[in-house]
Amino acid sequence: MASFIMKNRNVGWLIIGISIFIGFIIWLFNSGMIEILSSTCSHGPSCSMYSSLRYQTWLSIGIALVVFVIGLFLILARENEKIIVKKIKPLASLKPREFDKKSLKHLDKTEQEIMNLILENNGSIFQSEIVDKTGVGKVRVTRILDSLEAQGLIERKRRGMTNIVMLKHE
Repeated sequence: MASFIMKNRNVGWLIIGISIFIGFIIWLFNSGMIEILSSTCSHGPSCSMYSSLRYQTWLSIGIALVVFVIGLFLILARENEKIIVKKIKPLASLKPREFDKKSLKHLDKTEQEIMNLILENNGSIFQSEIVDKTGVGKVRVTRILDSLEAQGLIERKRRGMTNIVMLKHE
């Protein structure tokens, strides 16, 4: 199945062509009606049918002009700008730094517990969950996370009223 995309300018030219075709049809119709009126109406130009024909002619010309102006607008209008959407990899697709138990030996017991908790949760966890799961107070958890962040092991991202604690990515 082929896709068919037309630019505004091409559509504008098409619409102008249609308006010219409408104008030609109006001219043909008018010529035919004037011939019919001149042969059937005995009153001449004062016949009421002539005024009806004039009204219909001007209405038709007005419609053709509106179509023409729309075509002209499309030709002269600027093309839509391309919107570039930059796709950002979700955090889950980024590979966290590899940690083994030996690399965590230099940490104290609570720091190791928090690092293991982060590792068990696929590399990210809410700071409030750390407080809940470890039983350590908020202030102490914050200080421990400050220390782990200074060592380049984790990073924190603000999310609403809490932080997400994530393993530092390489």
